[in-house]
Amino acid sequence: MSIEQALQGVKVIDLAWALTGPIATKCLADFGATVVKVESSAKLDICRVSGPYHGGKPDIDTPPHFLFYNTSKYSMALNLKHPKGLLVLKKLIRWADVMVESFTPKVLEKWGLEYKALKCINPNIIVIRASVQGQEGPQAQAVSYGPILTGLAGFYSTVGWPDRLPSTTGEPYTDWVAPWYVAAATLAALDYRKRTGKGQQIDLSQLEAAASFLSPAILDYVINGRIKGREGNRCSYAAPHGAYRCQGHDRWCVIAVTSDDEWEAFCNVIGNSEWTRNAEFATLEARKKNEDELNKLVEEWTSSFSAEEVMNLMQAAGIPAGVVENSRDLVEDHQLNHRGFLVRLNHQKIGPNALHESLSFRLSKTPHQLRAAPTLGRDTEYVCSELLGMPTEEFIELFNEGVFK
Repeated sequence: MSIEQALQGVKVIDLAWALTGPIATKCLADFGATVVKVESSAKLDICRVSGPYHGGKPDIDTPPHFLFYNTSKYSMALNLKHPKGLLVLKKLIRWADVMVESFTPKVLEKWGLEYKALKCINPNIIVIRASVQGQEGPQAQAVSYGPILTGLAGFYSTVGWPDRLPSTTGEPYTDWVAPWYVAAATLAALDYRKRTGKGQQIDLSQLEAAASFLSPAILDYVINGRIKGREGNRCSYAAPHGAYRCQGHDRWCVIAVTSDDEWEAFCNVIGNSEWTRNAEFATLEARKKNEDELNKLVEEWTSSFSAEEVMNLMQAAGIPAGVVENSRDLVEDHQLNHRGFLVRLNHQKIGPNALHESLSFRLSKTPHQLRAAPTLGRDTEYVCSELLGMPTEEFIELFNEGVFK
């Protein structure tokens, strides 16, 4: 029996690409919103051309970045450089409750689709503009992607070792922060419209969304004049604190001791070695002063055990610890699998075992339901005929004119 979903009946145009917008609209789609992803073979979403590819063969429909963050959506191929493509988009705008885009500011204006014009088409439309630095300001027109924006947001200056160059965060950190602001703002606007009957425009800056996660560093500078630098794996209020080498190739376990009770428990776990009773490790202040030596001694112990053994021993004693998992560990992780975080769905090209990412939260009354990410343009005819009510003759005419590419 089909379960009514939380956002069932909400209609969304997804004009966003890369990660920030699509992750937010994935959340809406997985909880039942009808999300139409408007895309074109003339200018592909960067996630469609970013490997790795299924089976190692380049294919715009199989990259994991696209599969993971476009579940439950409909894909409509639409050439917005074609004059009639914009006419079709206006039909979609008339149909939709929400439109999400992440273009550089003024792109919508170039198409004659500024908010004032959108309201003329659909007076109650909610427009989410999730650009990299907002719609206004001296840098609003700057073009960027997540890895660049992560540096601009200040993260790279805090990641790495004090005597080395700044390090990246591996993945574009801003792209994992901003989507939840987009989703929350969308829900707030939908609630407002339900109460008042009025839509609105939301101006979201990906930069500001990410920079808020460095609030302690910003506050420390404003209040104390200190600039947060790179500290490696260290923490001002914990020692030992770091990733320690364990048995096996490139296997590590993170340990964090933040109190005297945890230090005593840590000493018990490692067998109350003679060095743990030295005065240079008796207090947090002393351990911080002698942290290089402390980390060396801790790693001498951890290197005799597997990362999983170290984690289990520490956790059993109430000490925060965790394996530094790689991609294989994540796929095989018992906890993630128990909760169904990674699911296998029937994909048009890959088949019934295409791995997709679920959501990190569950609604007990209206659970999410996932469909595999769409191949490019898979649902164009469905969107035109079923959602927009376009006559068959008109669809064929537009198709032959190259509008649906």
